[in-house]
Amino acid sequence: MKKGYLGIIAMIVLCIGFLMPIANSLAQEIGAGGGEQMEVARSITLGSLIKQGGPFMYPLGLFSVAMFYFIIRNAMLLREKNMLREDLKSDIEDLMKKRDVSGVRQLCADNDSLLTAVLDAGMERISDEHDYDAAHVMEAIEEAGNEQMVTFMKPINVLSIIGGTAPMLGLLGTVSGMIKAFQTIAAGNMGNPERLAGDIGEALITTATGLIIAIPAMIAYFIFKNNFIKSMSTMGRLVGHYLNIYRYAKNDG
Repeated sequence: MKKGYLGIIAMIVLCIGFLMPIANSLAQEIGAGGGEQMEVARSITLGSLIKQGGPFMYPLGLFSVAMFYFIIRNAMLLREKNMLREDLKSDIEDLMKKRDVSGVRQLCADNDSLLTAVLDAGMERISDEHDYDAAHVMEAIEEAGNEQMVTFMKPINVLSIIGGTAPMLGLLGTVSGMIKAFQTIAAGNMGNPERLAGDIGEALITTATGLIIAIPAMIAYFIFKNNFIKSMSTMGRLVGHYLNIYRYAKNDG
């Protein structure tokens, strides 16, 4: 799954490239007014940005932690070598040639993966007398394949949920900040620019934070989804290959 890792690296580079111009632009704008504003720029910290962003920054922070968790989790679990277990290919082929159903099932039980779970479901439909009903075997394989797809797609879909919800939550923070800004204006506090700037800052920071979380989450979602679909296709081909070996060996015998 080298292409998957390259995609994840590209996603990280993209996020860094997306954030760096924003940070540089912000620093230049703040530092353009002289020494006093430079002192303000030095005093800006992550904590102050979170505080300025308001209460919506806390759920957005949880979203960012969840995003990194599921990206790392999917990168570890969705590796092709872990799901397809091609290292077991020769052992499975040998057992299939011997028509050793119990041996294949034991091998699948000892090596849990996407392929072994689906293959074991198909072998379960073969009787002790080695009667092979292709329709029943394929039905079991399809059922197990659908079950495994739902299981593996759940953590992938979480990234899609994060990618769709984070901007909406950031937009909600934007609306809240703008409401506060207009309330400040309505209260006649135009002579207090610090308070007005704080309300507008809340609106802008939450919007930017939501987008910064959503962009890598959606990129990761499509990368993992496409790689998983590819692995599912390869898994179907491998299971069909193993079953053909079993049927050929049985007919030959």
